[in-house]
Amino acid sequence: MLLRSVLLAVQALQLAGALDLPAGSCTFEENTCGFDSVFEFLPWILNEEGHYIYVDTSFAKQGEKAVLLSPDLQAEEWSCLRLVYQIATSSGSPSDPSRLNLYMRFEDESFDRLFWSAKEPSDSWLIASLDLQNSSQKFKILIEGVLGHGNTSSIALFEIKMTTGYCIECDFEENHLCGFVNHWNPNVNWFVGGGNTRNSNSSLPQDHTLKSELGHYMYVDSIYVKHFQEVAQLISPMTTAPMSGCLSFYYQLQQRNDNIFSVYTRDAAGLYEEIWKAGDPGNAVWNLAEAEFSAPYPKEVIFEVAFNGPKGGYVALDDISFSPVHCQNQTERPFSALEASCNFEEDLCNFYQDKEGSGWTRVKVKPNLYRAGDHTSGLGYFLLADTKFTSQPGYIGRLYGPSLPGNQQYCLRFYYAISGFLKMSDTLAVYIFEENHVVQDKIWSVLESPRGIWMQAEITFRKPMPTKVVFMSLCKSLWDCGLVALDDITIELGSCWSPEKLLLPPGECTFEQDECIFTQERRNRSSWQRRRGETPTSYTGPKGDHTTGVGYYMYIEASHLVYGQKARLLSRPLRGVTGKHCLTFFYHMYGAGTGLLNVYLKKEGDSEESLLWRRRGEQSISWLRALIEYSCERQHQIIIEAIRGMSVRSDIAIDDIKFQAGSCAEMEDKSQQSSGYSEDLNEIEY
Repeated sequence: MLLRSVLLAVQALQLAGALDLPAGSCTFEENTCGFDSVFEFLPWILNEEGHYIYVDTSFAKQGEKAVLLSPDLQAEEWSCLRLVYQIATSSGSPSDPSRLNLYMRFEDESFDRLFWSAKEPSDSWLIASLDLQNSSQKFKILIEGVLGHGNTSSIALFEIKMTTGYCIECDFEENHLCGFVNHWNPNVNWFVGGGNTRNSNSSLPQDHTLKSELGHYMYVDSIYVKHFQEVAQLISPMTTAPMSGCLSFYYQLQQRNDNIFSVYTRDAAGLYEEIWKAGDPGNAVWNLAEAEFSAPYPKEVIFEVAFNGPKGGYVALDDISFSPVHCQNQTERPFSALEASCNFEEDLCNFYQDKEGSGWTRVKVKPNLYRAGDHTSGLGYFLLADTKFTSQPGYIGRLYGPSLPGNQQYCLRFYYAISGFLKMSDTLAVYIFEENHVVQDKIWSVLESPRGIWMQAEITFRKPMPTKVVFMSLCKSLWDCGLVALDDITIELGSCWSPEKLLLPPGECTFEQDECIFTQERRNRSSWQRRRGETPTSYTGPKGDHTTGVGYYMYIEASHLVYGQKARLLSRPLRGVTGKHCLTFFYHMYGAGTGLLNVYLKKEGDSEESLLWRRRGEQSISWLRALIEYSCERQHQIIIEAIRGMSVRSDIAIDDIKFQAGSCAEMEDKSQQSSGYSEDLNEIEY
């Protein structure tokens, strides 16, 4: 195995006080510290000489997995979970590599949350640092090793350590350096100082933590600089939970006008932002520095020193810490995603219109067979710009969003539906207005899209100055006007296409990739089908899915079934938990001969199924939302059953299934929190 080469380094990580490790920690010296292999899967093997546990292809087949489950844990204070691990494989890049996954299992949830995953092979151990937000909820850590293809594949876990504090904090007293890494440069690099280490070419300081020669810190020295603007970078672990506050650290700067010491943040897309820069070097002592640090999405901190020559002296760094309380110089109001979003169920939230006139009207459509309802539930409110009733060509209706702080990356998502126009291009556009309304920049506009279907739009943007998002509906001529509908606007920090946003939360299924946790009771022409676009039979079925308008959904094709025939979709066995659960999904029942849609609960060991919810006959041309509240402390399955009606016009479709812990009333309250006060509006129902 490739593990032998890393044992000496691992032993250095495992200190004499291993027996006093905090809860949720283990060095795997003599046992697994309460972490147990799950019986249904391969066991993790404790190495005979200690130091690590592993799973490999010497006793397991490719594709098999081993699962390790922690005892009950709790993080009442913000904590950092660190893993020291290695994924080793034979030479070459297998198409299906081995993978190490870490899940969080909360006591009130039926689904495990994927928290971290790695698949890159390495010849030495690696460190993963994961932030755990403080919570009163009990949880367990589940570590899954999945063996990939290759003649020799192995996954080893050397250490798990859960400590109070933030993962970007470090005093550099431990050998793993808290997961901080030096970006290698042939001439200048960050090194560990202290611990009786001395360099004859430079008068290095004592550390700040212990204030003695035994303590450690990081430093970079200019003595090996050979080129102009040589740069050394020390990079923190990437944050894994949203945080905002004050980043502080101690530094010493031996400056001879030949070095620049700066601190940057860098996101997953490689975008840098300077948050601090050294000024006066101060005295030859440790100086305290503070910088505002905001990481609403994953970011890493980079301590960078640029040298202009070999006489730039040294820079030393120690005791990096973070506080959720902002630095004293903080004045800007933090961004709130709730305040910047709206589903229009109560009012316009924090959106407003031009004073000259209201081009947008908040409307509600009763379930019917001719006009689609809103996107949120099929029964609620949305905004409508009815350009048919304008008295002049070139009419514009503007909807302004709340002010957004500058120099941040935002993800704007919304749903729109357009009908009645001969030419669709530019009938709806999105602009970014600077606060003074002097500069406007169009970032999106409609080109062509299916008519009368709720379509999703996603836009990532960033501006240096405070801005507002503005939606504009446009009627180019009196003879070509129509309806523009708008609903479910959300604005979040970060890129719309970042990995953490693309990964669906556990218990959710949009059917975009596959059938998720569901399986067919039988699979043939008369079973549930996965489809996008319209169904083959006219006057029945949806025109598009609920998720994006152009994605996938599940449906029964009535022409493949006979009257009364059933199609059943079964969830995988779900873990029983105490408390209430809320199951939501969207269903489409349009067609003169529509039959039944049922949802059942089947408990482990019971032969009978309990009916949770039922709809019979034609409901609406819209996607409608179902809310189902249930409780079950035993392992169970959810079964979704469609029964074919009297005619071929009885297609039934489902989409966007979501399981959530808590009552459905709690889920509804959370969805309404984005609504705020606004003036009285013209509300119509038709």
